[in-house]
Amino acid sequence: MQIAERTVATFHYTLTNDAGAVLDSSSGGEPLAYLHGVGGIVPGLEKAMEGRQAGDKFDVVVSPEEGYGTPNEMLIQVVPREAFQGVDELAVGMQFQAQTPQGAISVVIAKIEDGMVTVDGNHPLAGQTLHFAIEVTDVREASVEEVLHGHVHGAGGHHH
Repeated sequence: MQIAERTVATFHYTLTNDAGAVLDSSSGGEPLAYLHGVGGIVPGLEKAMEGRQAGDKFDVVVSPEEGYGTPNEMLIQVVPREAFQGVDELAVGMQFQAQTPQGAISVVIAKIEDGMVTVDGNHPLAGQTLHFAIEVTDVREASVEEVLHGHVHGAGGHHH
């Protein structure tokens, strides 16, 4: 069976950056399962998975536009140190939840200078070219429930 709309694909992956550093991998763990066609993985990888079948091994390079996007300057804000009430020490790289008119987003402290803190709400991989090494381990038809819910159930998926 080939990966297409309304199929569940299971695969192992290794994700590296342009320098070849491993950013994430399923190696030594369970493969990732996703429902094809609902945006459960980055668009560039989902496009490359289309038509593949169990046993296929391939590499794919995903541009930032087809991955986690390009950095959005509107998601970078400079706020006063006082905005972090109850936090004794701040450090670059610390993560927090910030409330926005659109809801909560995760932000990372990018810079601390002169009592001002720069926070970045972009995905950590925004702007990066993604290099995937893929091994498709299984492809099956999605259940009606999975299609209706928009995600995989059972092994490698969501449990209600």
